[in-house]
Amino acid sequence: MKKLILAISLALGAAPAAMAGFAEGATAYNNKNYSVAYREIAPLAKAGNADAEHLLGLMYYMGRGVAQDYKQALAWHRKAALKGKADAQYVVGAMYYTGNAVIQDHRQAVVWFRKAAEQGHADAQQVLGLMYRYHIGGMPQDNVIAYMLWNLAAANGSSNAAEQRAMLIKSMTQEQIEEGQSLSAAWKPGVPLPGKSRSGGG
Repeated sequence: MKKLILAISLALGAAPAAMAGFAEGATAYNNKNYSVAYREIAPLAKAGNADAEHLLGLMYYMGRGVAQDYKQALAWHRKAALKGKADAQYVVGAMYYTGNAVIQDHRQAVVWFRKAAEQGHADAQQVLGLMYRYHIGGMPQDNVIAYMLWNLAAANGSSNAAEQRAMLIKSMTQEQIEEGQSLSAAWKPGVPLPGKSRSGGG
């Protein structure tokens, strides 16, 4: 029993230190002091911190503080993505979409974009909207779902989504627009996105 209490207290004591180390590493990264960022972030990533895994993945992806290595970038992002880190899920989706370090697979891209989009990730919502609009990755061509996703992404600050929504409206019926508005108004982060709409299939 004493060992269990000691283990819990040690784990709890390590958490603030881990976050402090991450904050220092992230600050160093933002200040382009990549060697310090790597020194702070790498141990946290190896210990399973999802934020650190994502940042280390970015460092490998961009070649900042380490040699550029897309396979390492994918590996670290995937670790964070599996823990539910939306930014990492988006990057994994993007790497599958472009075939960067993996065989190009638009269906796998959809899986990861959807995971991030369902957490409210604006970039993932915007890209997933494109996939519905243009029938990519096995998605049905559905203007209402595309409109819904771009509505959500625009509300989260995506100017690309706002522009795409403005173009899309020109080819939608009033019924479709109303359904898209209703779907986006009713949706909340953490709730599965609809797979198809009532009026938007094309």
